[in-house]
Amino acid sequence: MVQTHLYDMIVVGGGPGGYTAALYAARAGLDVLVLEKLSAGGQMALTETIDNYPGFPEGIDGFTLAEAMQQQAERFGAHSEYAEVEAMDLTATPKVLQTSAGPFTAKTVVIATGADPRLLGLADEAALTGRGVAYCAACDGMRYKGKTVVVVGGGNSAAEDALLLTRIAKKVILVHRRDTLRATKIYHEPLQQAENLEFRWNSAVTELLHDEKLTGIRLRDLRTGAETDLSCDAVFISVGRQPATELVAGQLERDAAGYIIADETTHTNLPGVYAVGDVRTKPLRQVVTAVADGAMAVHAAEQYLAGGETT
Repeated sequence: MVQTHLYDMIVVGGGPGGYTAALYAARAGLDVLVLEKLSAGGQMALTETIDNYPGFPEGIDGFTLAEAMQQQAERFGAHSEYAEVEAMDLTATPKVLQTSAGPFTAKTVVIATGADPRLLGLADEAALTGRGVAYCAACDGMRYKGKTVVVVGGGNSAAEDALLLTRIAKKVILVHRRDTLRATKIYHEPLQQAENLEFRWNSAVTELLHDEKLTGIRLRDLRTGAETDLSCDAVFISVGRQPATELVAGQLERDAAGYIIADETTHTNLPGVYAVGDVRTKPLRQVVTAVADGAMAVHAAEQYLAGGETT
């Protein structure tokens, strides 16, 4: 069925940034639609316990928090449609989004499609996520307080995760394919000085060892080919992230890693189009920063719709 309704705002993605934008837009009297292909929450919904989002002293699981965010936005009049966006014309007036449920049009668009962690591609990796396999030390590190954990990677994110975990875990083992880190020099000395950090250079994880939960990893020495088994309670995979920005290629400016170029105002290079959450360029990707982006995007969109802002 052809959709003819013109929305004030369409939010693409139902994560914390997307549903915060929907909440603020609905409370401001805007006619807002959230397009989500799966379920509310995005990556947040896969997190077993969130301890660093304010207001939940005992923590909260990501799925429950996501549902609450959706319900709160819808209580004020936001609409949700479960459909996959297949193409967007963000330069048109109004903006047109082609989806699996048909076309939708809007005066403004908020891109909240997020970013996915890069996987190692090992057998059982997906099944063990949340059961010893993790991708965010800030999110899941406290679950392994006083335990032995592995960090896989050699860039800035791996170095940050390893340093954070040295303050939480009993022992941290950093596994990297090369003999030196790719991370910027500022991380090298603190890592070398951490007494509970061990480096495994020139090594790759070839297998995840497990029963119901992860029990260890199998490492291959990339110089000799020798394999060894290493016991651990968790492995934090930190080999980069992949922003979901393929649909905006050629329309929105992106950086070398594929993230939409947008600062704290969430403005993109196109008037009336905003990027929030993990999909945009930013130094910290957390639930709380995505929520802040959602509020800011609506502030900018209100000015745009009132004719007071064009960029």
